[in-house]
Amino acid sequence: MSNPGVAVLVTMDSKGAEARFLAEVLAEAGVRPLLVDLSCKPHETGGADIGGEEIAAAAGRRWEELAGMERNAASEVMMEGGRRVVAQKFQEGEIHGAVGLGGANGTSMACAIMRALPPLAPKVMVSVVAATAAVQWYVAESDIMMFPAIGDFSLNRITRGVLTNAALALAGMVKREGAPKDEGSASPPLIGVSSFGGTAACVERVERRLTEAGYEVIFFHASGPGGRALESLAGLGELAGVVDVTTHELTDLLVDGVYSAGAGRLEAAGAAGVPQVVVPGALDHANFWTGQVPGKYQKRAFFQYNAQNLLMRTNREEFEALGVLMAEKLNRAKGPLSVLIPTRGYSEHTKRRAHDLEGREMCDWRQPGVDAAFAASLAEHLKTGEIVALDLHINDPAFADACAEKMIGMLAGGG
Repeated sequence: MSNPGVAVLVTMDSKGAEARFLAEVLAEAGVRPLLVDLSCKPHETGGADIGGEEIAAAAGRRWEELAGMERNAASEVMMEGGRRVVAQKFQEGEIHGAVGLGGANGTSMACAIMRALPPLAPKVMVSVVAATAAVQWYVAESDIMMFPAIGDFSLNRITRGVLTNAALALAGMVKREGAPKDEGSASPPLIGVSSFGGTAACVERVERRLTEAGYEVIFFHASGPGGRALESLAGLGELAGVVDVTTHELTDLLVDGVYSAGAGRLEAAGAAGVPQVVVPGALDHANFWTGQVPGKYQKRAFFQYNAQNLLMRTNREEFEALGVLMAEKLNRAKGPLSVLIPTRGYSEHTKRRAHDLEGREMCDWRQPGVDAAFAASLAEHLKTGEIVALDLHINDPAFADACAEKMIGMLAGGG
């Protein structure tokens, strides 16, 4: 593409010089920068192509009002306006990607705006907090590329180098994004499959069977961002079907584990009418970081998965609650739905022994009677679709085949 445009998202009142430098690098690389000012109050710094007044107006507010607001409230206004303006510029073809630069607040605003752009639209964030745990919230389910600023923003040989690298990376992406596509090659329908180490054998065989049937597969690791990405792509219409082998994130949602995907998990695909095959994969445990198990769970059964991850065995009461939770979500599904339950075990961990927090053996991980509480609860509360219980383990080849065949049948119009 000749001279593609990109939005440069920045608070011009605090980072005007850095923004202008980055814009110069983009221009030299053959990319047309559009400076978007996200400053949370009026100022005298010039140079923006889209000023803060226009951004605030897009959110239904006057820029002058923001000076009297709390910083968080003012930021929310600029994010709302920024999302509307940048999304419109993208839809109209005026921009083909975006880059942001900022500290903690600037990163939060710029990333929130970039997350409103479609998947694969080039997105780059240069941030002073790119190496912190907060990145999981900034990036969330999106495909934003993060560049650590190394030093706080001021122009010197280090930060100029970082800004140059980020600008050139974005320039390469937008130019490639605008390259002519081969219109003669149509992609096969894309199927989303949720995955985890404890369900890997099932997931791999499901992929093989779907690929052989002419479909393309994308995996989503069930550790929080993966589940959110699955829901996002399903809601955007990017997925033809979902084989939700690993619904594990619901357990972490229930007990406040570290791999929760939030309250929206298991909702977007159903709302979009996407065919779903749902499995209680890895619902038999929650994840906590080693040494950070909440006090109320100290006497429970665990398995040390690796140096960082400690798995807590799901009990009967939690399984009953999970049955209700899953049913509530799936009852709103508008498309074909089938829940397949492997009665011989929900994860590979059924082959292991559980321990207490001091490492003493407690019990077998495999507990069919406890697992059955989930199936009974789901059967009581699910009012749509079907439940198919199979006398198999989740990682048995025959169970994976059943999942794949069910999805292939749905996509072929078999219900």
